[in-house]
Amino acid sequence: MNPSSLAQLLVVFRTELKNWGRDRRSLISVLVGSLFGPLIIAFMFNTMANRQRQVEDVKIPVVGAEHAPALVDWLRQQPGIEIIAGPDDPQEAVRTKREDVVVVIPKDFAEKFTASKPAQVRFVSDSSSQTARPRLQRIRGLFQRYNSEIASLRLIGRGLSPVVASPLQLEDVEVASAQQRAAQILSFIPLFIMMAAFTGAMSISTDSTAGERERGSLEALLINPAPRSAIAAGKWLAGTATSMLSVIITGALLYAIFDYIPLQDLGLRFRLGGPQLMAVLGAVLPLCPFIVAIQMYLATFAKSFKEAQSYLSLLMMVQMVPGFLATMYPLSSKAWMYFVPWVGQQVLLTDVLGGKAPSVLFFIAAAALNIVIAAVAVQGTTALLQREKIIFGR
Repeated sequence: MNPSSLAQLLVVFRTELKNWGRDRRSLISVLVGSLFGPLIIAFMFNTMANRQRQVEDVKIPVVGAEHAPALVDWLRQQPGIEIIAGPDDPQEAVRTKREDVVVVIPKDFAEKFTASKPAQVRFVSDSSSQTARPRLQRIRGLFQRYNSEIASLRLIGRGLSPVVASPLQLEDVEVASAQQRAAQILSFIPLFIMMAAFTGAMSISTDSTAGERERGSLEALLINPAPRSAIAAGKWLAGTATSMLSVIITGALLYAIFDYIPLQDLGLRFRLGGPQLMAVLGAVLPLCPFIVAIQMYLATFAKSFKEAQSYLSLLMMVQMVPGFLATMYPLSSKAWMYFVPWVGQQVLLTDVLGGKAPSVLFFIAAAALNIVIAAVAVQGTTALLQREKIIFGR
C-alpha cells in the first residue's frame, strides 16, 4: 500500500471512530458488552457464597423429635445446628416454601433402633429448589455421620473392630493443582471474554457497512478517489480498535473483581494476577481483527442494519459453541487446536486460567493465523465493495 493509500486509510479509520464515538447506541453496546460478563460472574459467585454461608447455621424442623431423643440431642451438639419443632403438614410446608427441608422421625423409630434394625428417617424437600439443595446436603451429611458412629459403637459392643465393616481403604491422590481445579469450574470465563470481543465491534461493523448501504452514504464514500482496499481496511481497523477496547475493559474488570469474590467460601483457590491478565489479553486481542473482518464481510451482504444484525447473531451463536462445549467436555491441549480460530483461544485461556504456561509459539501461531484469515476476509470485503449490486442494491 503506497503512502497516499495509507493516508486515506487513516482518514477512514479516524472518521469511523469519530462517528462511532458520537453514536450513543454504539457506546452503550460496547459498555454493556464489556460489563456483562464480569458483573454476571460477580453476582453468581457472591450469591453462591452467600448460600454456602447460610448453610453453616441451619435450623432443622423435626417432626417426631420425641421418638429419637438421643439423635436429637446429638444434632443439637453440632456447631451451627438448631432443632425446632416441625410443621403439622411437612409436605405442604415444603411445597409452599415455608420450609426448605423437614425431617420426619416415625413413631416406630425407637423400637427398631433398640432392636438394631434399620430405623427409617424421612427428609421432605423440594429438589428443584436451589436454596434447599445445600441445606439438604448438610442435613444428610449430619445423619450419615450419626449413622456411622452408631454402626461403629454396635460393632465394638459385639466385640468386633469397626475396621471389619470397611474392607477397603480408599485414598484419592490429586495431581491437579488447586488453580487447575478452580479453572475447570470457572471454564465459562473465556466465553465471556471472547463475547466481549464480538459485541465490542458488532455495532461499528454493521453500521459502517450495511448501515451506510441502507442510508445511501456508501455510494458517496466510494465516489472519492480512494482505493476500495483503503476504505475497507480503514473500517476494519476502526472495528478492531473498538473490539480490543471492549476486551481490555472486560479483562481489567475481571482482574479487579476477583479480589472481592469470596471464592474461598466455595472451597476454590483461584488467582487472576497481572501475568495471567497479560496472557489472557495476549490470547484474545489477536482474535479481534479476525472477528471484525468476518463481521464486516457478512454485514456487507446485508441491505439493512437489521438484516446485518440477524447475520451476526447467527455468527455469535457459532462463536459460543466452543465455549459451551468446553464447559461440558473439557478441551485437552492438543497442538492442532491452537490453529483453529476461537477453539485456539479457548484452549489458551483454559491453560492460562488453570495455571499452565503455554509456549509463546502457540500464542504466536494462533495470532498469526487469525491475522492471515482477517486479511483474506478484508480482501473479500474489498471485492464486494467493487460490485454494483452491493453498492446500489437497496
